[in-house]
Amino acid sequence: MAAGDMHAVDALIGERMGSPVPLIPELARYIIEAGGKRIRPLITVAAARMLGYEGKAHVSLAAAVEFIHTATLLHDDVVDESDLRRGRTPANRVWGNAQSVLVGDFLFARAFMLMVDAGSMDALHVLSRAAAVIAEGEVHQLVAAGNIATGRAEYMDIIGAKTAALFSAAAQVSPIVAGRPEREEQALETYGRELGLAFQLVDDALDYGGLTADLGKNTGDDFREGKVTLPVVLALQAASGEERAFWEAVMARKEQEATSFERAVAILKAHGALEATLAAARSHAQTAKDALAIFPRNPWRDALEQLAEFVVERAY
Repeated sequence: MAAGDMHAVDALIGERMGSPVPLIPELARYIIEAGGKRIRPLITVAAARMLGYEGKAHVSLAAAVEFIHTATLLHDDVVDESDLRRGRTPANRVWGNAQSVLVGDFLFARAFMLMVDAGSMDALHVLSRAAAVIAEGEVHQLVAAGNIATGRAEYMDIIGAKTAALFSAAAQVSPIVAGRPEREEQALETYGRELGLAFQLVDDALDYGGLTADLGKNTGDDFREGKVTLPVVLALQAASGEERAFWEAVMARKEQEATSFERAVAILKAHGALEATLAAARSHAQTAKDALAIFPRNPWRDALEQLAEFVVERAY
């Protein structure tokens, strides 16, 4: 059934990104079909089925979640000015900044149309609020870029907004359309939020090669962009004067040389910052799983628990 639901979500995504302006579906397809695992819409689908929901609104909401995610990626690439995004040329480098921003706007609009189609004002409120919170998180991250004084609490606030908010909303809308009690809605909101935090923390560690320090083409994006992520925050807490000067140079002033990234990885590993980041991710993933304890055991609950495990296992 999950496979059938996800096929329905994919079909709806393909239908709703259509436009008589050829550039729109061309650019949208480039990023939507870039190999993403559809984790966010999968949360919506699995949560709805776990609750025994038999309607169709969850399909529209899952597609809306994916459109919101895709729109934010298009906008982020323009803001970050990166030449690569996870080893792939960003859409704005292929078509231009203006085109990426406007297609991102189109996808946001499509997302809101899908929310309306679902027929739930409460679900519309949750997802529209998440879209606003994501934007706040991205602005917060932009302001904090290069600031080595960024602390752990501030960084967790940033990723709670820019990443976890959409995971949280993706899970929360399912009990809303299924008409479930507030206790279950809160449990799934917690599941999504904690899963989103775990997901971002694993990404933070993987950007520096994870525990294996496998420095391939998909690493170093955050470093090059001067993003002070949790591994850097933790390394700075234990940094020597020389190391702090290094971080100030490469993050705040973007004085990066050919060997700077390798040195950064060495410093992070020396202080156990990557291990600590992944330990935090495991803790959040466990909290996500614990939030599901109020629901009867069924294959959909198992799938949501396995998703929390998968999010962390990507680092190993």
